[in-house]
Amino acid sequence: MWPLIKLLPAKTNFKYVKFAPVSGVISLLLVIGSLVAAIWMPGLNFGIDFRGGTVLELSTPGRAVDLGRAREAMGRLGLGDVQVQAFGDATAAQVRFQTPPSREPAEVVANVRDTLTRELGQDVRFTRADVVGPKVSGELFQSGLMALGLAIALMLVYIWFRFEFRFGVGAVAGLFHDVILTFGLIAVTQLEFSLTSIAGILTVIGYSMNDTVVVFDRIRENLVKYKKMSMGELIDLSVNETFSRTMITGPTAIMALIALMIFGGETLFGFSVILTFGLIVGTYSSIFVGAPLLILFEKHRGKGQAEAEAKPAVERP
Repeated sequence: MWPLIKLLPAKTNFKYVKFAPVSGVISLLLVIGSLVAAIWMPGLNFGIDFRGGTVLELSTPGRAVDLGRAREAMGRLGLGDVQVQAFGDATAAQVRFQTPPSREPAEVVANVRDTLTRELGQDVRFTRADVVGPKVSGELFQSGLMALGLAIALMLVYIWFRFEFRFGVGAVAGLFHDVILTFGLIAVTQLEFSLTSIAGILTVIGYSMNDTVVVFDRIRENLVKYKKMSMGELIDLSVNETFSRTMITGPTAIMALIALMIFGGETLFGFSVILTFGLIVGTYSSIFVGAPLLILFEKHRGKGQAEAEAKPAVERP
């Protein structure tokens, strides 16, 4: 066993629900701020996938691509948002740039090829050139948002059938909280919002739901065991019982993502940041957003169990 695991307490007795009103206000303010940042100011920094542009792939057989010289050469062309990054091994690179509306895409691509050939050498091979138009970009953006909405809707259906509707409300509230705050992070930090970002947010949704299911499953078990315990105490008990699992899986995943953030290069940096932030807010929302909402449904607790044999409340250790 890793010795640091022994530092985790076997049992905890934190009062999570006591902070629910404060955390609720903080979460609401963060959600409003994230919506303002993502929709109005400063807004999302759309990548070429959603704004339109050109993707050019090249290789220099037998030697590494000089990315620094390629960036300098592209910067002199005045093509707006330009990205030059490694692609595959060191002998290949990918160049992304915007095409000015006043110029023909084919003319711009030819100019870029000539410039890169002069800077990197005559042995440069161009293996791919794709132009993404504004119409296609708009359709990709709509499809990405539809994918996020469909994922959240399916999660609601799953929780509804797996548990009860009240659990579904808490789970979906947590998911919306996590997704909106992640959009806010992307807007505030001006990370490029691309299809990779959509994939990252979908992964955040999956992790957040997984963490929520673990907490809700323990709450459901304790609802049967402690019929007379108040919902607030029961939530605290359930979250404390799953605390060790959360403290092992969450930080472990975050350590892997930090390594990916540092060594994954520019291509995976934004994706790693989104996932790291999503894991943190996903854990937070499971404890301080989704679970406390069950208190609103406490008056419906015990429905269908009126004739069940009541068990005395058991004090928590």
